[in-house]
Amino acid sequence: MTRGLTAERVRRDVEVVARAGLDIDTFLTEAVESLQRAVPHVGACLATVDPSTQLLTSTRKFGDLQGRDEHDHEWGSIEYGNVEETAFLEMSRTGLASAGVHATHGDPERSHRMSSFMKPHFGYGDELRVLFRDGGQVWGGAALFREPDSRPFELDEVAFAGSLSAVFAAGVRTGLLARTATAPPGPSTGPTVLIIGADDQIRQTSMGAEERLRELESPTHNARWTAIISSLVAAARRYARGETTVPPRSRVRARSGMWLVLHATPLLSADGSSGDVVVTVEEARPPEIVPLVVAAFDLTQRERDVTQLVLQGVDTKEIASTMRVSTYTVQDHLKSVFDKADVRSRRELIARIYFDQYVPRMGAELGPSGWFTSTAPAQV
Repeated sequence: MTRGLTAERVRRDVEVVARAGLDIDTFLTEAVESLQRAVPHVGACLATVDPSTQLLTSTRKFGDLQGRDEHDHEWGSIEYGNVEETAFLEMSRTGLASAGVHATHGDPERSHRMSSFMKPHFGYGDELRVLFRDGGQVWGGAALFREPDSRPFELDEVAFAGSLSAVFAAGVRTGLLARTATAPPGPSTGPTVLIIGADDQIRQTSMGAEERLRELESPTHNARWTAIISSLVAAARRYARGETTVPPRSRVRARSGMWLVLHATPLLSADGSSGDVVVTVEEARPPEIVPLVVAAFDLTQRERDVTQLVLQGVDTKEIASTMRVSTYTVQDHLKSVFDKADVRSRRELIARIYFDQYVPRMGAELGPSGWFTSTAPAQV
C-alpha cells in the first residue's frame, strides 16, 4: 500500500512539472528527483532524441553518473551500432515503453551493453529503461541503474516507469519550445566538419569545431558532445553496411537556443572500402525546423493541415474551401492551435514557428552563403 501511495504521488508530481512549461533541463531534473522516490536508483542518464530519426540530441546525467563522461563516445557507438532487445531503437521498434535488463534477460550478463560496457566501466548490476513516447513519436528515454548488491528492478517498477512514458514525452516536447534563441552564436565559420576514422577517433576538424560542438551541451547535468557525435557515426556505419536505408541526421537545440542540424555520411576510399565517416554540423534552415516545432505543439492531423495553410498565407475562407469544411470548423481548429502554441493570432503563430531562431539577428546582413551573418550591426 505504501508503494502504491508513493507511486501515485510521484505520478502526480511528474504530471504537474510536465505541464508547467519548464525548459528541458529543469523538467528532467525535477522529474528524475520525483521518480527516485518510487523507483530508487544510484545513477540515471536521460536522453532526448530527434523524433523523426530517433538519433541522440542530448544527454543529462544524475546521481552517481554525473560528471563521468570519459566513456560517452563508447556508449554512443554501442547504443546505435548494435541491435539489442533493450536498446532504445529496438524498444521503439517493438513498441516497448519500458524494460529491465534483469527482468528481460534474467541475467544482466546476457546483455552486451551491460556486460561489456556498464559493468566494467561503472560497476552497475542492473538497468531499467523507459522510452519517452507520445503517440507514435519518441522524444527521448531514461536509463536508471542499481549496484550489484542492490535488488534488481522488479516488474512492477518497470511497469510503473513505463506508465510515465507519455508524461515524460510531454515534458520534453514542451521543454523544447520553452525558450527562444536569446543570443546569436559566435562568429560564423560555416558548417563544422569532422572526419572520424575507422577506429572511431577524430582525425580532422574544421576551424572553430570545438566551439560549435560545445553548443551541443547544456550548462547543467549534461554530458559532453561526444555521445551525440558517436551515435551519428555508429548509425552511419550501419547505413554503410546496408542495415538502414536513410543517412543519419538529427536536429539539435543548441545551448544558445539556436537549432542545429547534424549529418553523418560514410566515406568511400578509391578501392571502394569504407571506414571513415564525415560529420557535418550546421545551422538549421526554416524548412528543417518547422516540422519539429509543429510536432512539439502536439497538434492533431487536421490542426497540422490548418497550420500548414496558415504558414502559406492562406486566409480562413480559402482554408475552408481547401479542406472542404466550414469556416467555423477552421476557426475552431485555429483556436485549438493557438492554445497549444500559446499564441493569440496568426501573426504570433508564424513568428513562434519561424522566427524564434532568428530574432537575435534581425537587421543582420546576409553573408556570402546567402545566410545571416552572425551578428546584427551596432545601433547608433
